[in-house]
Amino acid sequence: MKPLRFRQIHLDFHTSEKIENIGKGFDKAQFQDMLRKGHIDSITIFSKCHHGWAYHPSKANQIHPHLNFDLLGAMIDAAHEIGVNTPIYLSAGLDEKVTRSHPEWLFRNKDESTTWAANFSASGFHLLCFNSPYLDVLLRQIEEVVTTYDGDGIFLDIVNPKPCYCQNCVRTLLDEGKDPYNEENAIELGERVYANYTKRVRETIDAHKPGLPVFHNAGHITKGRHDLAHMNTHLELESLPTGGWGYDHFPLSARYAQTLGMDFLGMTGKFHTCWGEFGGFKHPNALKYETSLSIANGSKCSIGDQLHPSGFMDPLTYEIIGEAYRDVEVKEPWVSDVVSVADIGLLSYESVNLVSATNRDCHFPMDIGANRMLLQSHMLYDILDTEADFSKYKVLILPDTIRLNNALREKIQAYIDQGGKILATGESGLDLTENKFSLDLGVQWESKCLHTPNYFRPEMTLPIFNGSSFIFYCDAEKVSLTNGSSQARMEQSYFNRTTFHFCSHQHAPNSSVDDGPGFVVTDNSIYIPWKIFSDFAKMGSLPQREIITYALDLLLGEQKTLITNLPSQGIVTMMSQSQDHRDVVHVLYA
Repeated sequence: MKPLRFRQIHLDFHTSEKIENIGKGFDKAQFQDMLRKGHIDSITIFSKCHHGWAYHPSKANQIHPHLNFDLLGAMIDAAHEIGVNTPIYLSAGLDEKVTRSHPEWLFRNKDESTTWAANFSASGFHLLCFNSPYLDVLLRQIEEVVTTYDGDGIFLDIVNPKPCYCQNCVRTLLDEGKDPYNEENAIELGERVYANYTKRVRETIDAHKPGLPVFHNAGHITKGRHDLAHMNTHLELESLPTGGWGYDHFPLSARYAQTLGMDFLGMTGKFHTCWGEFGGFKHPNALKYETSLSIANGSKCSIGDQLHPSGFMDPLTYEIIGEAYRDVEVKEPWVSDVVSVADIGLLSYESVNLVSATNRDCHFPMDIGANRMLLQSHMLYDILDTEADFSKYKVLILPDTIRLNNALREKIQAYIDQGGKILATGESGLDLTENKFSLDLGVQWESKCLHTPNYFRPEMTLPIFNGSSFIFYCDAEKVSLTNGSSQARMEQSYFNRTTFHFCSHQHAPNSSVDDGPGFVVTDNSIYIPWKIFSDFAKMGSLPQREIITYALDLLLGEQKTLITNLPSQGIVTMMSQSQDHRDVVHVLYA
C-alpha cells in the first residue's frame, strides 16, 4: 500500500430523502478551488450514506431520489484531475432505508431494543446485524463501487464486534447447542460474525483490485487487539476533541498506534461540536493545534466536514482548513517516515484486560490518568499491549490494576533482569488470582486499606508540595516493607464518612496515624500503593502529578532523553527519521 497522504478531508454526506435538489450546486471548478484553498491532497467521498442512499447510478443500491446525476463520479474525476486522492465511503453498519423494509435484519440488544435509536418511534438511525442477508446486500454495493469507480480506497463505517440477540444470532447459537442469551456465547458469536464480515469484504475487493486500502471504522482502536487492527490496511483514529472524545483521546490512541507498525491518520473535525453540525466552525487555531498534534505523534491528518445537500463546498470551511493544512504541508519533510523516541512504556489496562467482556465499551481511568500525567510532565512515552517489546523502554509503568498471570509475570521479570525498571501503582504487580505480589517491588501485601479517602505524607522533597499531607480519594493497598525503602507514608483519616461518623462537608482530616509505606523504592522499581492514575483522571490533583513526575525522574536518572521547562499544558514529542539521520522535537502549546 502507498503511504497515506498527510492532508485529508472526510466529507460526510448523510442526506435525508426529504431534501430535494441534491447536488444542484455542485460545480467542478468550485469543488477543485475549495480543495486547493484547503491544501487538500485526499478527500473521502460518499457512495452510500447512513440514510442508505447512493450518490451515483446503482444496480446494487438506490440512488438518492432527488439526485439526477453521478455525483460520486463527478467528484472523483474533479479531484483526480488536480492530483487529489478519493477514498470512497460506504455506510456499512447503518442503512436506514434497509431497516424500514427489513427490520428482521436489525441488531438487537438482549431486551430486543435496537441501537443507535432504541426503537422506531425515536428519530435517528438503527444498527444492522451482519449475521443476516444484509451482508450480501452490502457486499454487492462494495463490489459495484470497486468495479465502477477509480477510488483510492474503501472506508466502511459503524462496524465492530458486538454481542447481538437478533433472531438470526439466536438461531445460530441454538443450532450450535448453545444458550443464545449467555453473554459469553453472544460475544463469541459477535467476534465470528465480524471476522467473517471483514474477510468477505477483503475477498470481494481483492477479486477486482487486490490490495486496495480498506478501513473499518468503529470510532476507537481497541488496545491489545492486533487481530482487529490488521483487518485494516491502515488505521484512521477518529477523535474529535470537541465532539465527545476530548483532547486526551488522540494522544492515548496515537501513542498506541505508533507501536503497531501500521500507517495511520488522526481524524478531527471542522465542527464546533461533532458530526452532522451544519454552520458550526472551529477557530483556525484549534485546527492548527489538532493537526499539529497529529503530526507530532507520527500521524497523518484528516479533517471531517459535511457537504451541504446542494453539493456546494463552503468557502469559509476550506479557508479555515487551509490555514491548518498550509502549516502541515510545509512540515511534511520533517514528519514523514518517523518512529517515536520513547523512554517510557505505559502498559495499557485496556489491552491487558480484554478477557473481561464487560470492559469492552468502558472508559479506563487508569489509562486516561496515566496518559494525562505523562503528557503534562513532558515524558517521552509509548502506550503498549502485552505483545510489545518491553526491552525498548527504560521504564515500564503498570497503572493501578495490572494484575499478572504467569506469562505476563515472566515477560516483565525478564525485562527487569535485563535492566528495565518498573513503576507500579495500586493492585499492579499482584498475582491475577491472589493478593500476593508476583514481582519483587520491595513490599509484602497485608490488606486492602480500610480508609478511603486517606493521605499521602511525603518524606522526599517535591518541587512544590512539601511539609503537609495530601488527600488521595482512591482505593489503596496496605503493604509492609521487605527489601525496599520508603520515601513517604500513608496516613489514615480519623474515620470513613458514614451516617454517624462524618466531619465537615467532605471527608475526615488526617489523623497522623501511620498506615504503612506510601512510596517504596528498590534498585529497579518504585511502588505506590494507591490507584493514583485513576484518581488523577477523576480529580486532577497537582500533588499526584508531582509525585509521579518525581518517581519517573528518579527511575530514569541521567538516562532521560529530553528535559523541558514548557508549562504543563504544552505537548512535547520526539520522532526519529533514520533515513535522514535526525531526531525531530515537536513542541505545541494551546
